[in-house]
This record gives sequence, C-alpha cells and structure tokens, in this order.
Amino acid sequence: MLWAHTVLPMGQEVDLDAVIRQRIRGLRLARGWSLDALSARCFLSPSTLSRIETGHRRIALDQLVPIARALDTTLDELVDTADDEDVVIRPHPDHGPGVTTWLLSRERTLQGVTVAKMRITPERPVRDLGVHPGREWFTVLSGTVLLRLGERSILVEAGDAAEFSTMVPHAIGAHDGPVEILTIFDRDGERAHLHTTGDPA
Repeated sequence: MLWAHTVLPMGQEVDLDAVIRQRIRGLRLARGWSLDALSARCFLSPSTLSRIETGHRRIALDQLVPIARALDTTLDELVDTADDEDVVIRPHPDHGPGVTTWLLSRERTLQGVTVAKMRITPERPVRDLGVHPGREWFTVLSGTVLLRLGERSILVEAGDAAEFSTMVPHAIGAHDGPVEILTIFDRDGERAHLHTTGDPA
C-alpha cells in the first residue's frame, strides 16, 4: 500500500491507508453520491473506487488527486494524520480585575454561543449592573456566586445553576471567597462580558 502505519504522539498506531479509505467513503456518502456519481467526477471506474474504499486495491497518488478534487477537498486533508487539535480545546486564561476567563468553545460556533469557565474573586465589583439582549446561564463549580439581578441579591451555591434574562440589570460576583462557574453566553452576552476588558459584568 501507499502508506504504512503512522505513530502518533500518544504512541498509538494508525493505519493511514485505512483512514484515507474511510475519509473517501465518508465524504462520498456525506454528499449522497453513489460510486457511479463519484466515478463520473473523478474519471475512475466505479469498480476501482469500490476496491479502493474496501481495501482491495492499493491507493496510488495519481488516483488520490482526482478523488480529492472531486470531493472538493485537498490531498493534504485526505492524508493528514491529524492530531487531537481538531477535538481538544486548550484554553488560555484571560485576566481582568477580579476575574479570570477560559474560553471552552471555538470562535464562531454555529450555534452562536460561547462556553467559558470563569474564576471570580471578591475583588470583582458588582455595584454596576449591566444590561444586554438575550439570556444567560451558568452553573457553579465551586464557591458561592453573588448574583445581582435588578433589586435582588441571590446566592447560588456550588452544584446549582442559574438562568435569567439579561435585559434585567445584572452582575455576577463572588460571595465570601473565590468562585468558579461554567457559563454559556449568546453573542450579545459574549460581547458584553468578554470583550470589555476591565468592565464588570
């Protein structure tokens, strides 16, 4: 075969040839194409494509190029052994007055939401209440949150969650020690809470 086994950083061996075959078949099926439909686009016979997908034929470079073009992908993407970067998110801390934020979702998510972990200390001011369109949700991982919601002051303990309209003036702070929360923002919430350095939430 064209490729042998590739050793990944974790010590796991991957049969790259099998990965390529799976990608070809997966991309074809995702487009709803039969072998005949792909054959017409890459000028290889359906029987050749079938043997490539099932492992009964060696994969040659001169076959991969037209297959990749027909599937609207690149040769690099077909043969890339891809480490875990497409799956694992390694967040970097962003520090502000009394708060540290780690983004746990990738930018431009299709759902239009941002997931973040926040560590809030009592130094974060909760006097100034913010308002923006949408709704907000968080769960408390540790400590106790002081949630200012309009005229109300609500304590949210570890293990509990809160959800509220962000059209109500609000601020999230720490009560009697540091607190860690996992929170979900919509686009308006992300702009209000994550892109105003030094401003209280």
